[in-house]
Amino acid sequence: RGRGRARGRARAARAPMQDASMEEAWTAQFKSAQEALRESKFFDGVQFINACMEAYGKALGDEDGRIIKDPEAFVAALGGTLADGHKERLKQMYEVRGDIISGLGAHRRAAADYAAAKAFAGASEALTVKQQSAEEAAKGPKKLEKIPVTVITGFLGSGKTTLMNRILKENHGKRIAVIENEFGEVGIDDALLEAGPMTTEENIIEMNNGCICCTVRGDLIAGLKRMVKNSSKTGKPIDAVLIETTGLADPAPVAQTFFADDFVQQKMALDGILTVADAKHLVAHLDEEKPEGVENEAVEQVAFADRILLNKTDLVDEAELDEVEKRIRRINEAAQIRRCRYSEVPMDFILGIQAFSLDKILEMDDAFLQDDADHQHDDRVSSVGIHIQGQVDQNKLNDWIGWLLKEKGVDIYRTKGVLAVQGMKEKFVFQAVHMAFSGAPQKAWADGEEKVCKLTFIGKNLNREELESGFKKCVV
Repeated sequence: RGRGRARGRARAARAPMQDASMEEAWTAQFKSAQEALRESKFFDGVQFINACMEAYGKALGDEDGRIIKDPEAFVAALGGTLADGHKERLKQMYEVRGDIISGLGAHRRAAADYAAAKAFAGASEALTVKQQSAEEAAKGPKKLEKIPVTVITGFLGSGKTTLMNRILKENHGKRIAVIENEFGEVGIDDALLEAGPMTTEENIIEMNNGCICCTVRGDLIAGLKRMVKNSSKTGKPIDAVLIETTGLADPAPVAQTFFADDFVQQKMALDGILTVADAKHLVAHLDEEKPEGVENEAVEQVAFADRILLNKTDLVDEAELDEVEKRIRRINEAAQIRRCRYSEVPMDFILGIQAFSLDKILEMDDAFLQDDADHQHDDRVSSVGIHIQGQVDQNKLNDWIGWLLKEKGVDIYRTKGVLAVQGMKEKFVFQAVHMAFSGAPQKAWADGEEKVCKLTFIGKNLNREELESGFKKCVV
């Protein structure tokens, strides 16, 4: 039966294209791809050349998309059966795609495209040179001329902000810019971040009430551009950028941002995707059933990681840690894993690692560069933000928080807040992950500073009215 299907495809490949509209469609896409290449709009070029080749491949009987996913298999299946006209067109398509994908940094994939172009074109010195150059570039990282960007991801409460603070306070001599993304409608993390000696407030951008993998992705691009332009104006170069995503972010669309926007692609390069994993709660989040069509963000965060910090190891025993690592390895075999407490890891494990590889991502997800926006969050998950002027009674607050986490803690993924407590000179900062709660006084309120309470709850099936009324009862 397999040989019969192959003969059927061969007959389709030899047959001329009958549908003029089909030919017109792929021709227009090919011209658009060439134009995008000339203008160095590589991400746009990928969309055009892939659409062109998919249409052409289907007309030749390639229903599995091997023309893009597996050029070598496509050549082996159809190469010997094609008329010279088809071979010349495919040679041109593969060469253009190789040039475009090489411009994005996927050199190994580009080398495969050049090899396919050579298979259809015969001996070609120019294609041989391109293939060899791509293979050489794919061997390893070179000196980075762009601003390196580190994306820090991980589920809610895993320890991302703690890691950010460690990096910012470390004596590494780097001038670091920060983008902080919160899912909640009330910003809390800006109060939790502690700028280091090389990080000033103007280099910290906060994005609230949305996820940079979808709803505020445009804000991410605008923020990155603003950082570069401000750096040029002030004459203070940025050595690195840290992006802390919300715990509900899928890292794939965030990573795609660095290829989708021309300005960002020219000025910045992904250094690595770091995932902070909560050793105690990770498995439960990996196993959580999601509605149809909704991705499990915890799984995506592990799958796309270049480095994984297996954090909060003090909350589980050695046997449990081994099981968590096994679960991680079933999803991601390649990422380096470092066990830690309080997100404490050496800086050379997380900065300047040049670990992100577009080739590796395309092997895992061949649709990574596809320009679509179909990422869906679980609509059962929401945030409730509370912002109230005044102070709270500590005893009432403790009783209410204790009751809330005991009764609702399974569904409350994350709680965090900065509170004004009666009789306390400092701001009281607290955080909770499910039922685990911690809090302590931190910076003192400044003279004349208005005392307010800000807190955010993120979880499933939250009752806004119940949370607001419960907290208001704690206010003095």
